[in-house]
Amino acid sequence: MKISAIVQVRTSSTRLPEKVLKELPEGSGITCLEQVIRRLKQSKKLNGIIIATTTEKADDRIVSIAKKENVKYFRGSEENVLSRYLFAAIENDVDIIVRITSDCPCIDAAIVDRVINSHLKLREVYIDYTANTLIRSYPKGLDVEVFDTNILKDVYHVAESDYDKEHVTPYIYNRHGIYRLNAVKAPKELYAPNIRVTLDTIEDYIFLCMIFDYLYPKNKYFNAYDIVNLLREKKELN
Repeated sequence: MKISAIVQVRTSSTRLPEKVLKELPEGSGITCLEQVIRRLKQSKKLNGIIIATTTEKADDRIVSIAKKENVKYFRGSEENVLSRYLFAAIENDVDIIVRITSDCPCIDAAIVDRVINSHLKLREVYIDYTANTLIRSYPKGLDVEVFDTNILKDVYHVAESDYDKEHVTPYIYNRHGIYRLNAVKAPKELYAPNIRVTLDTIEDYIFLCMIFDYLYPKNKYFNAYDIVNLLREKKELN
């Protein structure tokens, strides 16, 4: 069984253009996307990482990063991200998709593995979709969704709205009567739904730079506990 993280990424983000190419730590020469890839490589459950980008010329830079980091890449529709995910999975013979977005440079491999393990434990019995976002308990930016490629094939054939095609999974988690959902909640030590460590605005970038300045020199793969403890200790960062 092949379990792969598929990371959706493009440079033409509207709020903060080329955000995935911003450096973290600032001045390090390491892009946000590279941080996502390197942190995912720490997973013990993933068999592969696929960068799912678009066919637009501007995203040639994304492909260059994938090649540099020695991970797979797939180029597909800019707007129909659902189709981009599905065809990336089919081309790479992926059985189980782990959906990650490229604006999460603090993604924690241990949390990724926890969500995968929960899905594997229950999928043969009664689960179609597992995520730590169904009930918000982890900091935003540590988001993980897991589902079988066959489920996405079903969705691809029935989803009609632009919203469902752009956001990939709402068709699944908004239809409780059709798909069986499994919510993974944070342990009490990590319960921090109001913390935001995702990159969507310039304010997010400034905040992430501060987090990386504190934590990255000590441990390149600092984890969710490090982030939550830092922000509880240094309330001036919030």
